[in-house]
Amino acid sequence: MFPSRATFAGIPAVILMVAQADAQVTIDVSKITCDQYLTQRITHTRTVNVWLAGFYAGRQNNPVVDVQAVERNGNKLSRFCETHRDMPLMDAIGAAK
Repeated sequence: MFPSRATFAGIPAVILMVAQADAQVTIDVSKITCDQYLTQRITHTRTVNVWLAGFYAGRQNNPVVDVQAVERNGNKLSRFCETHRDMPLMDAIGAAK
């Protein structure tokens, strides 16, 4: 008896799911320092910027993402962090405003 086409079609999906499960990482953003943010030792700055935008939008119950504002705020945060490398990122956000 030969396996059906559906069986063969499902194999790549299973492989992808297993690969993605191994790659999953969690990050405690409250523990990221400005230096880690700037040097991208934890993850890419763009990933953190998007997460931060969603975090603060969620606090305001705002479902809209302003992509240009994410870029502007990320640039502002990066400039502030350049001179405050030891500061926790979440503290820097409030101070950079």
